[in-house]
Amino acid sequence: MRETLGGAPVRVMVVDDHPLMREGIAAVLPVSGRFELVAEAGDGREALEQFVRHQPDVVLMDLQMPVMNGLDAIVAIREIAPQARIIVLTTYKGDVQVLRALKAGAMGYLLKSMLRTELADAINRVVAGQRHIPPEIAIELAAHIDADALSARETEVLGLVADGNSNKRVAQALGIAEETVKAHMSTVLGKLGARDRTHAVTIAIRRGILEP
Repeated sequence: MRETLGGAPVRVMVVDDHPLMREGIAAVLPVSGRFELVAEAGDGREALEQFVRHQPDVVLMDLQMPVMNGLDAIVAIREIAPQARIIVLTTYKGDVQVLRALKAGAMGYLLKSMLRTELADAINRVVAGQRHIPPEIAIELAAHIDADALSARETEVLGLVADGNSNKRVAQALGIAEETVKAHMSTVLGKLGARDRTHAVTIAIRRGILEP
């Protein structure tokens, strides 16, 4: 953004494990003449290496990637560059995913379906030191602002249930009593407002508590 960076284009790095997505963003960025693609990475570890090498003004970061996921990459980059400007690119709009990304240090959150219409605005806002959260994602956040978060153990139990395990098998896998598993699931149902186990898994995936 010339006005923000003394006339120079905004230097952007794209991190996504899908080459076609990186190519698509690379094709969109130069259109306005305000942005310059300076680096690409296919996983979080490579993203950290490329960030150190190129020092981009803005990082566009996918969340689900091999080797090192996007959240861990955000944390790692922010440890060496606390002022790094990072925008999450994802297909998921669940409130839990959003909160995790923002707590990790992301300044923006953008659905991949919004790239052509909102990418330039998102980059401009973040470069200006502002957050960028699309209205539909903000609504999702607001809808669950008072919801009780699942504990690490509750999430672990629900994840095993999502894989099709019975309470007995979950208990064996975690080395706990079957009654304890039932108690955890009862709490999970209450926190998520779910009717049953299947409904709980569906809600957890939609909100980003569990990965699809």
